[in-house]
Amino acid sequence: MSLNQEAVKRIATLARLKLDQTRIGPMQQDLTHILHLINQLNEVDTAHVEPMAGVNTPAMPFRADDVTEGNLVDQILANAPEVACNMFVVPKVVE
Repeated sequence: MSLNQEAVKRIATLARLKLDQTRIGPMQQDLTHILHLINQLNEVDTAHVEPMAGVNTPAMPFRADDVTEGNLVDQILANAPEVACNMFVVPKVVE
């Protein structure tokens, strides 16, 4: 697949790039080369490849799901600089 100059100008506009006339030709070649590389990747048979979430997926450490003390509102709010109605008071962010 090859891109024409109009397609390159359109892509540059969508990417908010200012290309002068001297840069359109090289950009056209670069984008065409990228499309050829993508076509090569599409030709690879991946039918028997298991999907993965990332390249490096170490096992996540689990902790024991133990019940701990609850209802510590007074102890938690004791650390707050300002409290109202058993809740932390925070500065207003949205007006």
